[in-house]
Amino acid sequence: MRYFAGARAAAGGVHEESIGATSLDDLATVLVERHGERLAVVLKAASFLVDGLACHDRRAALPAGATVDILPPFAGG
Repeated sequence: MRYFAGARAAAGGVHEESIGATSLDDLATVLVERHGERLAVVLKAASFLVDGLACHDRRAALPAGATVDILPPFAGG
């Protein structure tokens, strides 16, 4: 699990950590329990990459050992 930009700030500056989760929804629940509601707000608007590929179905099963990147909305163009 890797955090970028505003997601990293909302997680208290954590760059990456290991989390066991079965889906992105499950992952979000664990992350909010660990880091609080500020991260919950970011996660609602964030995009997720699973092993480098965009994943839009937050209920889809995560492969064992997958790398998940949390990308909050970025300003600019």
